[in-house]
Amino acid sequence: MGISQYIKDIGRGKDGARALDRSAAADLFGQVLDGTVTDLEVGAFCLAMRIKGETPDEMAGFLDATHARLNRVPENGLTTVVLPSYNGARKLPVLTPLLGLLLARQGAAVVMHGTATETTRVTSASVLQALGVAASEQVSSVAAGQVALFPTEVLCPGLSRLLDVRRVVGLRNPAHSLVKLMNPCTGRALVVGSYTHPEYAVSMGATFTLTGQHALLLRGTEGEPVADPRRTPQMDIYQAGLCRNVQAAQTGTLAQVPHLPGPDAVATAHYIQAVLSGELPVPSPIALQVEHILQALTT
Repeated sequence: MGISQYIKDIGRGKDGARALDRSAAADLFGQVLDGTVTDLEVGAFCLAMRIKGETPDEMAGFLDATHARLNRVPENGLTTVVLPSYNGARKLPVLTPLLGLLLARQGAAVVMHGTATETTRVTSASVLQALGVAASEQVSSVAAGQVALFPTEVLCPGLSRLLDVRRVVGLRNPAHSLVKLMNPCTGRALVVGSYTHPEYAVSMGATFTLTGQHALLLRGTEGEPVADPRRTPQMDIYQAGLCRNVQAAQTGTLAQVPHLPGPDAVATAHYIQAVLSGELPVPSPIALQVEHILQALTT
């Protein structure tokens, strides 16, 4: 089949490119994930979409194709919290594992998924490993009070390959946005999506609205789905195509900045252990995020 007919539409430059409808986007992305197209076509697709940008309909189609191919986490009778962890830490500690463990301590079932997309960043997987939590080698059910980490290649090998294209061409592609939107669970889930730039808040929110997914969206810490421990970000809940704001962004000068370790995995793990033991307080923005997530699980 090939995807050349789609590349002709999306590859006409920023002003001349035509957007794909949802079904065409699903067909294109499905072929890419299945590995039935050439490396040259994959590169052309990635560069064309980087220049054009994804529409909500296109991203919804990409999600349709991905969800159809995922090795999905089995039904557990709960609303599972999904934490995509792909950016890692460069300057601040990656506290996505802390968020997951705090939620699990309150009885939530937590699925984390991710892979390293940049070699210079500290990943959640490395922090969890320092905490004694190993990544799962196969998909399995996640119970209440449990945190499980599923590498992307376990959930969908084709998606992992597409993320790796960045190492070759040096640019992000639609997969890097998609992983922050997808639901790897068979049953009900609350996806915690994060963005780094305001324009992604708009596009991600539009996709959550279009697909009707249950999600919490916030400006995360260095692209991770955890609130910045120094300043509370705005948080919005999406459900059944509707959006409601549950947390206003903190403004003004900070009265106090919490002491945080550097990004090193072992130092971050020690900090998380200190917070979980009560030796150090839970940073207020993360405590608020936990509260909003737990409330969303009951609605």
